Amino acid sequence: MKLSRLVVWAGLFGVIAFPVAPATENISVRARAITEFKRGSAETRFGSLEFLGGIEFSSSDSRLQSLSSIRFRADGERFVSVLDTGSWLTGRIERDAKGRLANLTDLAINPILIRGGRVGSKYTSDAEGLALRDGHAIVSFEQLHRVDAYPDPGFETSAPLKSLDLPIPRHEFRMNAGMETVAISPQTGPLKGSPIVVTEHSLDDQGNLFAAILEGPLKGVFTVVRHDPFDATDGAFLPNGDFLLLERRFSFLGGLGMRIRLIKGDSIRPGVVVDGEVLVDADMGYAIDNMEGLDVITGPEGKPHLILISDDNGNLLQRNVMLEFRLTQ
Repeated sequence: MKLSRLVVWAGLFGVIAFPVAPATENISVRARAITEFKRGSAETRFGSLEFLGGIEFSSSDSRLQSLSSIRFRADGERFVSVLDTGSWLTGRIERDAKGRLANLTDLAINPILIRGGRVGSKYTSDAEGLALRDGHAIVSFEQLHRVDAYPDPGFETSAPLKSLDLPIPRHEFRMNAGMETVAISPQTGPLKGSPIVVTEHSLDDQGNLFAAILEGPLKGVFTVVRHDPFDATDGAFLPNGDFLLLERRFSFLGGLGMRIRLIKGDSIRPGVVVDGEVLVDADMGYAIDNMEGLDVITGPEGKPHLILISDDNGNLLQRNVMLEFRLTQ
């Protein structure tokens, strides 16, 4: 989160950074169904997205907070998440008889270990982005800006195997507005399986967001058009190689907002500036909170489903929510 906004949120909501505790399994969760995306409306279609349902969830375990990113396994049920308090969260979603999100189960929290196998500080362990690929769980960190690759399986108890090379000059990263997003492109897409990163609010001279392709023949820096007041919080690739970018806005007058942009995969190249179509734009009249995580799974009908999560910043005035949409276009 951008430093100025962190200060604002701390003053407004009393953000607390809890110390990292040892691993805990079978964390109990209380969940409440979210049946309306637009408050007071039975409408389910929002542009190219169809709202399928959601949950608001909480736990007596204070470490279940501050979810920054989420990635699902191939079964579309088991997931891995990183918390910006410096922890891994693993678990599984449960669905009701109609296939709607109902609860989270099999939850376990483990501290993210840094180099040397140590538990780090907030400065060294501020995890913001996550991507999974064969053999690796890849995490982007801000404050101490880096992208580290952990073994998968085994990330819960392992130090990073390596740090990925970053094409973006390090002096361009803003303290609390660095690489908020890391995502793996599909092998069959234009980027041939390369990971990309997008920064939250690290801007070039034209006010565009710094981003980069981290590997492969197209490795290099590109930028994403920033539409004020939105900043990037996460992203995920569709099976066809197009990229979905989750964005958030906040102000005292306007409150929270979120939107999703679709960026064509074949437009992402070193040296270019990319933009995309807005699929959905929601404000506080919708069932959103501080939306920071986005992933894509394949639904039972074969269409892409988008699952979004919020970061409650560890305070009672915000909520942990998980929302699911079907992409209809």
